[in-house]
Amino acid sequence: MTMPRTLGELRHSQYSEQYLRNRRVKDEMRENLILKLRQRGPIFAGIVGYDDTVVPQIVNAILSRHNFILLGLRGQAKSRILRAVTTLLDPQMPYIAGCEIRDNPYAPLCGRCQHELAERGDDTPIAYLAPEDRYVEKLATPDVTIADLIGDIDPIKAARGGYELGSAMAMHYGLLPRANRGIFAINELPDLAGKIQVGLFNIMQEGDVQIKGYPVRLLLDVALVFSANPEDYTARGKIITPLKDRIGSEIRTHYPSTVSEGMSITAQEAWTARDGNTLQIPKYVREVIERIAFAARDDKKIDKRSGVSQRLPISCMENVISNAERRAIRHDEKAVVPRMGDVYAAMPAITGKLELEYEGEMKGAEHVSRELIRNAIAKTYDGYFKGVDVQQIVQWFDLGGEIQLADTCSSSEALPLLRGIQGLMEKTIKLNVGPKDTPESQVAAAEFILEGLHAHKRIGRNEERVFAAGDKQPKPAEKPFEREDNAGRSRRPYN
Repeated sequence: MTMPRTLGELRHSQYSEQYLRNRRVKDEMRENLILKLRQRGPIFAGIVGYDDTVVPQIVNAILSRHNFILLGLRGQAKSRILRAVTTLLDPQMPYIAGCEIRDNPYAPLCGRCQHELAERGDDTPIAYLAPEDRYVEKLATPDVTIADLIGDIDPIKAARGGYELGSAMAMHYGLLPRANRGIFAINELPDLAGKIQVGLFNIMQEGDVQIKGYPVRLLLDVALVFSANPEDYTARGKIITPLKDRIGSEIRTHYPSTVSEGMSITAQEAWTARDGNTLQIPKYVREVIERIAFAARDDKKIDKRSGVSQRLPISCMENVISNAERRAIRHDEKAVVPRMGDVYAAMPAITGKLELEYEGEMKGAEHVSRELIRNAIAKTYDGYFKGVDVQQIVQWFDLGGEIQLADTCSSSEALPLLRGIQGLMEKTIKLNVGPKDTPESQVAAAEFILEGLHAHKRIGRNEERVFAAGDKQPKPAEKPFEREDNAGRSRRPYN
């Protein structure tokens, strides 16, 4: 259906009554939210784990027509939630074409639009904004100025147009006026200098702005939303008390409360749609990756105030898949199936996301990461094999058995070796893997069992991934990869 393109067409269209009401943006969001609530569907698609905690508080804030702030540690979907609020805006919003502050055709604010409306009347051209066009976001930094946020007097524009400096026609609009009739979001609010935060007072309380000492006023219609990390109040800055007092609702976000919720988020966000071979990610691999983040959040060697972002399992998952993909490409395997060795190979996606306490710094990020992976494997293993008799497998190693499973080893090479371990392949049935499954799946399942036994110190493993009895050090690999230092001496690489 063709939308009206002039003010006259808009006046005589079916939309006339809707826009003549001149709804404020907070009323618009409230009405559309009420419709969603009556339909009993999801309020914000793609937001996992907040249905009973954060989302009801956001709903209450919008129903109350509040400006609100999301407080939470890094990686808790604060920015995603703020952007999702745009789904509560109308599908299309008319404004005077070419207007920098998206003026309402029935009640324009800026001097240019008032002049054009007086000259052209019903022939004034109309354009439309989609919901995503009505969202303006600014990352707060200490160098942000009042001119950036609100605007400034442009003496060149005044000179060229012959306007007084105090005229609205001489204004250069900042981000906030350009968000008129929409949503303006500020991320990391405490990083904004205190004197700049003061500039937001009038917008939030009286709904207008003033530019420098000139009597330029704009009665803007904006919904203000913010995000902040609670620790930034003391680490880098703080929200000044008068501004905090004017924020209607303060809503706390959190990390996933269960492993299954975390797995759902990681599955949603991680890039798994790779070109090439078929990708099969076993459930136990997904659990191990998610439990790494849960273990890190409970570890005393990791700074709780900084938090462990949900980006850790997402990045880890992508690296795990890539390592398995690399192996499949090198060996022309038909399926890409990640193993536990791939999780250790994904440590670069873990170490950079951990803020360590003193004890952790002394041990090093790599050592701490290995402990987290081992802890995650042990807990996941217990979920499948707690109470299961694996003595036959342990006895095979106690009698002198050894096996090397490098993360680059092909499934066709590893599977015959694993089948030689007494009682091992029979236990893969607990992981829903049988002899008719692909070699890649069988090897991944068998390696998980061995890693689980190693995590519980039932068998041993060295850095070259040689598994042996738990009470003796496994022998080095028969053909270890080596490199020469500057003096030409051969030495083992770091794992």
